[in-house]
Amino acid sequence: MPATRPPRTIARHGRLARRRGWTTLVSVVASALAVVLVSGTSVAAIAGAQLATAPHTVQLSKDDQSTAKTADITAIKGGANILLIGSDTRVGQFDSDEDVEGARNDVTILVHVSQDHQQLTAVSFPRDLKVPIPACTNPQTGTTYPAVSSQLINESLGHGGVSCVVDTVENLTGLTIPYAGLITFNGVIEMSNAVGGVDVCVAKPINDSYTGLQLAAGQHTLAGQDALAFLRSRHGVGDGSDLARISSQQVFLSALLRKVTSDGTLSNPVTLYKLAGAALSNMTLSDGLAQTRTLVGLASALRGMNTSNMLFVQYPVIDDPDDPAHVLVSQDAAHALNLALQTDQRTTLGDSSTGRASEEAGTASGTGDSAAPSAPSDTPSAAASSPAAAAPSASATALPSTITGQSAAEETCSVGN
Repeated sequence: MPATRPPRTIARHGRLARRRGWTTLVSVVASALAVVLVSGTSVAAIAGAQLATAPHTVQLSKDDQSTAKTADITAIKGGANILLIGSDTRVGQFDSDEDVEGARNDVTILVHVSQDHQQLTAVSFPRDLKVPIPACTNPQTGTTYPAVSSQLINESLGHGGVSCVVDTVENLTGLTIPYAGLITFNGVIEMSNAVGGVDVCVAKPINDSYTGLQLAAGQHTLAGQDALAFLRSRHGVGDGSDLARISSQQVFLSALLRKVTSDGTLSNPVTLYKLAGAALSNMTLSDGLAQTRTLVGLASALRGMNTSNMLFVQYPVIDDPDDPAHVLVSQDAAHALNLALQTDQRTTLGDSSTGRASEEAGTASGTGDSAAPSAPSDTPSAAASSPAAAAPSASATALPSTITGQSAAEETCSVGN
């Protein structure tokens, strides 16, 4: 039984009138992560074919672009940083009957791969977080936006495209980010279907009239539009906030990564090709990332990484006292996380660190055995049995207890409201 978490003050920013944009593109982030987890040989053949049909590439700022073109991604001092951005645009997407004024980065995830290739940290930035945004020029309209000291992070894409989002997160974290990908929600259905569905645990029933998602407590194999609805659901999980949705999404992403690294998915060339296609055909990549050698390098760096060393965390925030719809950076906790990433420290999360809409399987607030995933097999996964994963763990720095998240190895359940 995990330690009881202290009660949290519930921010009201998640309960305001519904925004109509599709804002849960993080599932396609999983597609990208799954692609780079495959063996170098497989990715070399598959990425070469898929990149030939990739729709677009974009340039980052000159410094970042130079780094990406000259550096070996497997040997970047201090580790490699990739920014994955989800746009709420409807243009060219399967559901285009709703109008969205401009494109926003409603999903922003920073992926840090440690220099020793022993840990991956994926940091989710809440869309309602107020941050400084530097001066940017929109590459499509030519409009120049002046620097602002406090604006929602999901406005940065509209200010200056992918490069502006990268500059904003660099400014916030103090990191250099030479690689980025912009992703759309069409890949959600394709990705979940390619792997035959993702097994997700639900501790309390989810009933979301906005997405149409109705899930009883227990285990569910989600694919296609059901997977999309699960990842979209905000009103049906936790306290109904975007912060709750982030933790629920981490349940899905962790289950997906456990699946693709443990049950032979990566040894099936047909599945692997579909997996790569679902990711790359729905992404706009920065020039440095849109190279076969870069994807092969990522595959090499992550091959054999244990899922216990793949961490999903939410960037630490506090409620905005002047606006209950928004959140601000939690300065002390954010400084600790930024410093850990800047210095490439091995990190761990504290006990009972799951977020507002997730909990460890079998906890008291859940529904008992019906909601718990099946017990882990004694047979080691492909990742766990690799030499890299079997090596003794280096000493790790504990992140502040206010930082929530989980490792991909943790079996957790999404909690309805």
